[in-house]
Amino acid sequence: MLTELVADLLDAPDAQLIIDRVQAVLNDEKKRRQEFYEWLQDDIKAEFINGQVVMHSPVRRKHLRASKLLANLLHNFVVAHNLGEVDTEKALVTLTRNDYEPDICFWRREVADTFDDETMQHPAPDLVVEVLSKGTAKRDRGIKFEDYASHGVREYWLIDPTRQTIEQYRLDNEFMAFDQAGNFHLTDSISAYTIPGFTIPVRAVFDKETNQEVLQRLLAEH
Repeated sequence: MLTELVADLLDAPDAQLIIDRVQAVLNDEKKRRQEFYEWLQDDIKAEFINGQVVMHSPVRRKHLRASKLLANLLHNFVVAHNLGEVDTEKALVTLTRNDYEPDICFWRREVADTFDDETMQHPAPDLVVEVLSKGTAKRDRGIKFEDYASHGVREYWLIDPTRQTIEQYRLDNEFMAFDQAGNFHLTDSISAYTIPGFTIPVRAVFDKETNQEVLQRLLAEH
């Protein structure tokens, strides 16, 4: 897709004028992005997407529950096996043009070891999880889907708390795009490609009792 866009641009007789206009817009966007960093506070959940500050509204309990239950399993498993770092919601992921605060993200140990207490802007994670809602689904399936893949996020999960499903995507390194690896339901189990040994029943993301049973199993296996 990128190659086609560049080819079309170079075929245009006013290519230089287009490039100059785009550069002017990007320069202004860069200034506003710096202002965004200076404005952003710990108690504000916001993202910077294509030059715009996107504020996040409160979410429903089913959204919070799914995020917390999965994060509980991921965090404890990753810590027990010293695999890296898991963060939720307030970790700012800074890509070439945009800044996101994913619901859950995981960085392997080699990357996580470069973070310190003052780190605010983080590189592309190995795994990103977004929990769908009416207000975010379009972005989660649209610009974030493309942006995460083009920046090397190796695995992407989309959790639907209403249907109680998990869509799993895996990066195609040749094309820097996501391929769907599966669409999992309550009776299924799912394994993370980027976190060796992390296999859980989908039900554990939506049911507290199952979550606790799975957590005990994962820790016992360690």
